[in-house]
Amino acid sequence: SGCQVKVTSERAAVDPKVFTQIHMHFTVSGKNLAEAAVARAIQMSHEKYCSASVMLGKTADITTSFEIASA
Repeated sequence: SGCQVKVTSERAAVDPKVFTQIHMHFTVSGKNLAEAAVARAIQMSHEKYCSASVMLGKTADITTSFEIASA
């Protein structure tokens, strides 16, 4: 029923100060959510469907984590 993402990052010290580390923590809420399904959805979004993640992944180490909250 819901999804929130908290993003933290680090940038290079010198110009053009590209992102070097990005961490996305997902809080997913709903009823009877399977942990494996949530993990797979985040993985597919990160690795295949999100063009921003693919582009930023050229310079940054992108990590993810998640938690499931009951709705």
